[in-house]
Amino acid sequence: MAQLLPILFAIAALGGLGILFGLALGFADKKFAVEVDARVKAVRAAVSGANCGACGYAGCDAYAEAVVRGEARANACTPGGAAAVKEIARIMGVSAEAQEPMVARVRCQGTCERVAARYDYSGVPSCRAASGIAGGPNACEFGCVGFGECLSVCAFGAISMVDGIAVINDEACTGCGMCVGVCPRNIIQMLPRDQTVVVMCRNEAIGRIARLQCKTACVGCKRCEKTCPTESIKVVNGVALIDESTCTRCGACIPSCPMHCIVNFYERD
Repeated sequence: MAQLLPILFAIAALGGLGILFGLALGFADKKFAVEVDARVKAVRAAVSGANCGACGYAGCDAYAEAVVRGEARANACTPGGAAAVKEIARIMGVSAEAQEPMVARVRCQGTCERVAARYDYSGVPSCRAASGIAGGPNACEFGCVGFGECLSVCAFGAISMVDGIAVINDEACTGCGMCVGVCPRNIIQMLPRDQTVVVMCRNEAIGRIARLQCKTACVGCKRCEKTCPTESIKVVNGVALIDESTCTRCGACIPSCPMHCIVNFYERD
């Protein structure tokens, strides 16, 4: 029994110290607690909750704090849409308009059937890794590589891989833009939802080479330029580009394209 006394004493002493430190921490927590602005919690409840980073901040919590500090715009949460903007503006007592709805577009039609293969790739299933080996397994060095890095970062399940190419579901896309930054080919572009006329190609190779690489590649023939009544489409670096600010969505350029790479996005099928 005498041998157990020192052990019991040590246990009691440690227990007492633990209780003492706990009380001290509890007191300090109450004494030095930083009062959180109630608006932060309200703004946090108003946003989408996706923590996608589309607002430019690390997550929804950081964005809510920035809004209350006056550092972030009330309409920066694109996934939240008009409802989030309206509620945040009400909480903050400011006026704010929802941004023009944007969606991500994969500007490529290079499916397995349409694009020529250069070699069989059996390495890491990564678009970036595959692109770094002799320009990628596909003959077109400007098109979708097809390993779905964009799919892995989409928090809304809006992207799927179909026939070797990324396809974005308009109804599920919130316009957060996370997929844009991970594409090594820069073929995913944020466009206004009502921009229905889209050039679905970014191939800058000269016409005869582009034609060999993909059955629907832009060959820079400039026929679209000649048919556009508002001069909203120009061939730059061998590929057609549409000026969204002046395009009237008339679709005159669509039938003029011999390679069928200009489409009405909602009627392309």
